[in-house]
Amino acid sequence: MSDDLSLGDAAKALGVSADTLRRWDASGRLTTTRDERNRRRVARSEVTRLSRSPERHRTGDGLSARNRFPGTVRSVEVDGVMAVVEIEAGPHRITSVITRDAVEELGLAPGMPATATVKSTSVMVERGAGR
Repeated sequence: MSDDLSLGDAAKALGVSADTLRRWDASGRLTTTRDERNRRRVARSEVTRLSRSPERHRTGDGLSARNRFPGTVRSVEVDGVMAVVEIEAGPHRITSVITRDAVEELGLAPGMPATATVKSTSVMVERGAGR
């Protein structure tokens, strides 16, 4: 069992969520075992196998690609220390409230490509990778 990882540690090593690993387990894409407390364990060999797989559902930055919306910045409204950024991503309009420092650091301006990443109630913005 010393060669096994917890589901959380395996997810972190692969750059995906524990929920993704649960879905992979249910679909047969991942093989897990259960410990004496009925918690899923993942063999290091499974993590190695999946880390070499080109079909992984990951972006390389540890975030799931499922909730990423590449698009174009439509507006940036800066007021004091905060800013409101609106991104048009296909049929979606995503609004994020971020710091003025983040807008300046990313150099966000209308018309530039950007990607909105939605995680729970948070919307993160990254420069580039838009349409």
